[in-house]
Amino acid sequence: MLDVRRMQVLRAVVTSGSVTAAAANLGCTPSAVSQQVAVLERQAGTALLERVGRGVRPTAAGRLLTEHAAIIGRHLAEAETALADLRAGRTGHLAIRCFATAGAALVPPALAALRAEHPGVRVDLKLIDPEDPLPEVAEGRADLAIIIHPRPEPPRGVVLTHLLDDPYRVVLPRGHRLAAKRCLDLADLAEEPWVGNEFPSGPCHRIVLDACAAAGFSPDVVVESEDYATAQGFVAAGLGVCLIPRMGLGNRHAGVVVRPVRRPEPIRAIFAAVRESAEPQPALRGLLDALRAAAA
Repeated sequence: MLDVRRMQVLRAVVTSGSVTAAAANLGCTPSAVSQQVAVLERQAGTALLERVGRGVRPTAAGRLLTEHAAIIGRHLAEAETALADLRAGRTGHLAIRCFATAGAALVPPALAALRAEHPGVRVDLKLIDPEDPLPEVAEGRADLAIIIHPRPEPPRGVVLTHLLDDPYRVVLPRGHRLAAKRCLDLADLAEEPWVGNEFPSGPCHRIVLDACAAAGFSPDVVVESEDYATAQGFVAAGLGVCLIPRMGLGNRHAGVVVRPVRRPEPIRAIFAAVRESAEPQPALRGLLDALRAAAA
């Protein structure tokens, strides 16, 4: 295989017109230049230079390799520039995975801040409810995922950054007998019909079930909904009560009232997950900072 560095030496000889001039430009001895050209000729299997007076000129093969050396040199310079831009966060690509309420509340302001600081970075954003996005991060198919924790420990090499704790609120129909209370004990809802609003396989569903178990009951779910807005509609119609995390109550139905809950207060902890090896990327660091700011 032809050596790219020796091709650049050949190009220096051809453009300067002599081995001596090329050596001076390259900062080495004429014998070192001659040796490099000789090795390249052996690799090419043909002569690349011929003597003309005190100088040299390229053979047809020498001109061909000189032209390709110029092209390679341009490509290498472009690659170095592109790499410098990537390291500095001026260009690149970030794949982000998040669940719906994070997508609505946290991600838009964070992406706006990222675009202002790193306008050349492209973003691939996908909602992942109810799938677990951690394997995508661990396997390099996503750069960052917003997840609910606790769950099993993250895969090796994945780092979690805490963003915020999102407490659940009780959603009641207007005129409900419990709506007059400023704060409810979770056990107050033990005899109520419930509207389910979480994916049964997701971590949020487990948080609600565990809190109810701690209060001494299992919720009697009479209507299933995997969407917070739809669940509020069912509650407003008087079909039941439900728990919805505070971030999921951005668009509150006019027919419901919302109250804090205690003993216990269910809380979902929201984290950003990234690969440990990816953390030094400036754009990714900028996105993490923007997410923390949005969470605050």
